[in-house]
Formats: sequence, structure tokens, C-alpha cells
Amino acid sequence: MNVANDLSHVIAADKAHVWHHLTQHKPFETADPRIIVEGKGMNVWDTTGRKFLDAVSGGVWTVNVGYGRTSIADAVRDQLVKMNYFAGAAGSVPAAMFAEKLLTKMPGMSRVYYSNSGSEANEKVFKMVRQISAQRRGGLKSKILFRERDYHGTTIGTLAASGQPERAAMYGPLPEGFVQVPHCLEYRKQWDVADYGRRAADAIEEVILREGPDTIGLLCLEPVTAGGGVIVPPEGYWARVQEICTRYDILLHIDEVVCGVGRTGEWFGYQNFGIRPDFVTMAKGVASGYAAISCTVTTEAVFDMFKDANDPMAHFRDISTFGGCTAGPAAALENMRIIEDEDLLENTRRMGARLQSNLLALQDRHAVIGDVRGIGLFQGAELVKDRTTKEPVDERLVVRVVAECAAEGVIIGMTNRSLPGLNNTLTLSPALIATAAEIDQITAAIDMALTCVFG
Repeated sequence: MNVANDLSHVIAADKAHVWHHLTQHKPFETADPRIIVEGKGMNVWDTTGRKFLDAVSGGVWTVNVGYGRTSIADAVRDQLVKMNYFAGAAGSVPAAMFAEKLLTKMPGMSRVYYSNSGSEANEKVFKMVRQISAQRRGGLKSKILFRERDYHGTTIGTLAASGQPERAAMYGPLPEGFVQVPHCLEYRKQWDVADYGRRAADAIEEVILREGPDTIGLLCLEPVTAGGGVIVPPEGYWARVQEICTRYDILLHIDEVVCGVGRTGEWFGYQNFGIRPDFVTMAKGVASGYAAISCTVTTEAVFDMFKDANDPMAHFRDISTFGGCTAGPAAALENMRIIEDEDLLENTRRMGARLQSNLLALQDRHAVIGDVRGIGLFQGAELVKDRTTKEPVDERLVVRVVAECAAEGVIIGMTNRSLPGLNNTLTLSPALIATAAEIDQITAAIDMALTCVFG
């Protein structure tokens, strides 16, 4: 892969003017930031011409079908030339066609609301629930439950629903009416019981009864906790959650921003567990990063609560300016075609099993790996000082493991600046196109890195 000979001006411009996400810029006074200039398949190249195997799909679990997909770029280009944008109060051809296609993968769901990011998609749900409370329930059932260690976005509203204290730190006061329920990570279990999954779900009911069932309108959960440590809920958890929501007339919101569109080996993470949600939100993998798009998907029953021709305030009074851009659904349609035609869900299941097997083999070699967990091409390895006490390793050592992997030419992820004292999990989410050789390259790099850092 050829990289332009002289990118010194680009580097200088970046250092002088760009404010990077989630980054402390003080080191850039004496060092250059990483700038990625090209990608193909699972690989990316930086300004030095160095090649990396990307095991985190664009750094934040997004590029599900890999880099360099000309057919997606062509679909976006053709659509933008024909009709690039009109406000979402009107329809567009790709928006209608993608909504129809998407809903064939989501039995029981029937309406798609477009916006731009996962944070925004989740905000829409919170607003819908509050409006339902005001219009239909006399102001009751306005509270929103969220789970410890889950993450739902970077806006003030979604940070109020954040189970990751370091994400929300210093951004208060946050909106009221958001209530946390306990996490469901059995490796760090709060209750010494045989049926941990059901017990963890029972803890949600305990919060509901404490707050008052008539105050709770929504339960918002990730199907698999992502940035909080790649947590797959234990057996029995989801069935009990569904039962609780039905019993107390609480709407169930599944945040698929990370897991959606193939990451777990099903179209959506919740489909691994037999859940019947009222809301599903998605963003990252919807168009694999080729255009900005997010979707808030609801049932017809939810949609009908906003229909009343006699009340001028009854409709969902919300707008997302660039939810009217046609690039997103055009890219999403082609993204979905690729997943179908290349049978990437099956590849995700097979390569996910290989990745987990490789990690378990590493656990046998390295005592620092306390737990391996995940589903599909979404896996995590929690690092501990001692397997008996499960004391986490220092976050700085996890950073070193990530750096050593990069030195080996592989980009991996980690939980970071999210959970005080528990930012100790390596995270892996390679593109759904990953081959066996690439999976093995990823885990070989981790093997070398762990040996370098921990011996």
C-alpha cells in the first residue's frame, strides 16, 4: 500500500488545529499523533507507511465489513449526486428502502427513526419515554433504569444513564430521573448463588420496588456490555428481565450501538437471547463507518402512542438535522447486502469461536488472564494480579499491553477511563471479514505483549 511521500504538513496541521477524541494532547508537544491515511480489508496504514492489523474495527467497533469497500462508496456517491439531503419531515428513497430491509431482520419491530450517532439514537428513546409519561400516563413512569458498567452515549442525557462513573465525571449536575441497577458480571459476582443470572435480574426488580413501579417507564440495557468489560449476561438473566418488564409494564430498550448488525454472529445481539424489546437503537455497524447514521427502532405499539390528529403536541416533536442526509441509509443498504452475500454472520460465528478458543489457550499460558468472555467477534480478556483474589492489574500495565501489540503491528482495545480500578480488560472486535490467519495474528501479538509486560 502506497502512502504519500510527504505528509509533514498534514501532521503539522493536525497538531496545530485538531482536537482528538478521548485524548490528552500534552504529549503531542514533543511527539506526533497517530494519523491513519489508508485502509484495506482488515489493515490500515499511518503517515509513516506502517501497516497495522486492526482488531477493533476502526478503534470503536464500527467498520464491520472492513476498509476499502468501493461498492459502498459508489452507492453513497450515486445517491448524493441524485438527492443528497432533505429534512427528515419528508421521506427519501434510501431511507424508505433501508427501513424496509432492516425490519425484515427484526421481527416484531416496525418503525425506524433516523439520526446521526448512537448517543443521539438513545436520547430519542429517553425523550419518547418522557413524552409518553406526560401524554399518556399523567406524568407517571418517567424514570429510566440503566445498568452498572453499561454505556449509552456521550451527551448529557445519555451520561445520566451511564454505568461508567469516569465517563460522567465532572459533567454534572446531570438530569434527574435516571436510576442504576446492578451489573451482571458473574466473574465479579455480588451474590454467591448457583443461579447467578436470575439473581442478577432479580436485583433489577428490587430497584423497581424500591423506587415504585409506577415511577419506572424504561429499562435500558446493552445486550452485551461493551466498554464496561465485554460482559455476556449469564444464563437465565434475559428471560427474567423480560418477565420483570412485562409484570411492571416497563418498556424495554436494547442498546445495540456496538452489538448491532452482525457483531455477535446474529443481526442483533438481543437475538441471541430471545428478547422482545420495545426499542432497539443502533449506529456503529449500520453503515460500517462509510457514512453517519443511527436508528431508533420501535414497535408499532410505541409508534401509535404518538398518533392523535386532535392534539397538536401529540407527535414526537424532535428533529435530527442530518438524519435527513441520504448518505447513511444508502451506505447501510449496501453494507447489509455485503453481510448477506458474503455470509458474514456465519463467518463471525466461526471466527468468533476461534478467537475465543485462542484467548482461552492464552489464559492457560498467562496467569495474568483471569477471565475470557464474549460472543462472536466481540471478545474480552480481563487481566488480574492474582486469579484467587481477582485483584485487577493497574490500568497503566494494560496500556502497555496495548502499546506492545501495536509494536507488533496489531491494534487492540481496552477498557479505559471508565470504571475506577476496573479498567483492566483487553477488548477485541475485528471486522466480520476476519480470516483464521488474521485471528491467529491478533492473539499471537497479545501473547508476545503479555510476555513482554508480565513475563
